[in-house]
Amino acid sequence: MDIHLTPDQKAFARHAIENGRLHSEQDAVQEALALWEERERRRAEFLLTLDDAKASLARGEGRVITPESMQQLAQEVKERGRARLLAELTASR
Repeated sequence: MDIHLTPDQKAFARHAIENGRLHSEQDAVQEALALWEERERRRAEFLLTLDDAKASLARGEGRVITPESMQQLAQEVKERGRARLLAELTASR
C-alpha cells in the first residue's frame, strides 16, 4: 500500500523519529491506524449504548427530567457510590 503524507504530516512524523518517540515512518502510520481503530471501536460501543438507551425509552423505562428528578437521581448515585466505597473498604481489611 502506498501512503502519501502531507508535508506537515511528514514533518510531524520526522520530528517524532528524531526525538526517539518512533523508529520509522511506518511506526507513525501503524500508530495512527491503531488510534483510528480504537476510536472507531469506541464509536461503535457508544452507538450500541445509544441504541440500548433508545430501546429502553421505547419500553417506557425512561425518567421524566425535572429539578426534583435530577435531585433524586443525584441522591441515588451518591448512595450507590457510598455503598460501593464501603464495600471496597470492608473487602480490603
